[in-house]
Amino acid sequence: MIKNRKKQDEVYALGQYISMSADKARRVIDLIRGRSYEETLMILELMPYRTCYPIFKLIYSAAANASHNRGFNKTDLIISTAEVNKGTTMKRLKTRARGRSYLIKRPTCHITIVLKDIYYYYYEEYETY
Repeated sequence: MIKNRKKQDEVYALGQYISMSADKARRVIDLIRGRSYEETLMILELMPYRTCYPIFKLIYSAAANASHNRGFNKTDLIISTAEVNKGTTMKRLKTRARGRSYLIKRPTCHITIVLKDIYYYYYEEYETY
């Protein structure tokens, strides 16, 4: 599981119970996986989707963790892993005509962003060959 990850070359941020569909969040996450930190921020600022803002905050938080906790330079960070998992579904009742009620399902998702220093990222690729 991602929470127990203790590698020295990567830093992560985890957003849980974010009020959006996992499929809609995956549409944005697939575009930013493997890109640099600065390029990702520019992409997310210009995209018109509602899911971009929580993802933007998570990437910003992960970069702050990297610079504060590990001393990495923000310009050298790359998004190595980005995952979206389905969370719990909140169920709400909406009143309808003639005393009836209608069930509204509000989906949630868990987003995990893992950043690596670019030097470690490319070193790991060459090491596997």
